[in-house]
Amino acid sequence: MILVLFRSRFSERADKEYDITEDRLARRVRELAGDDLVHIKNYTSDDGERLALVWWRNPETLERWRNDPEHQKAQQLGRERWYSFYELSVAEVIRTSSSEDASRYPGR
Repeated sequence: MILVLFRSRFSERADKEYDITEDRLARRVRELAGDDLVHIKNYTSDDGERLALVWWRNPETLERWRNDPEHQKAQQLGRERWYSFYELSVAEVIRTSSSEDASRYPGR
């Protein structure tokens, strides 16, 4: 399993277009990835920093998402307008332990 961690902080130029794009891309990623997308969670800290965690079953589907033209356009807008800071980390999950159904986590 692959885990993507995306930390960000909005710039003063972030606007309603961000929200519209985020909603559209959330639907698009689920369509593109299907069952290969395990979870998406978003958090915002008290100081305004945001964290998105996205679990993928395999790197191939993540690569398709990375190369998706609509996603790439949103990334460009993020760099140019929406974010004053961002950091993207991609990690391979070695082990997961959970009280939830183990079938959701292949490779355990």
